[in-house]
Amino acid sequence: MGQVGSLVNSVNNVFVELSVVLGKTMLPIHQLLKMGRGAVIELGTKQDEEIWVLANNVPIARGEIVVQGERVAVSITSVLTASESSAQHS
Repeated sequence: MGQVGSLVNSVNNVFVELSVVLGKTMLPIHQLLKMGRGAVIELGTKQDEEIWVLANNVPIARGEIVVQGERVAVSITSVLTASESSAQHS
């Protein structure tokens, strides 16, 4: 039991960078350089589409945006398998 407890404590100290991708778009660099505060960038995603959740830039799940008052959160709708995750990453 000592080794398992030690492993759990080690894993608890590992940090993972989580990112949420709402959508993507491509635009010319000259257009990007012209943008200022308040500029709107249209994303190739519809309002009700699922978003991507990434761990260290690797897709791990799909989810949906949840707004509660002034807070924005992500509700996980599906977790990707290892093969799905690697296929999305390449």
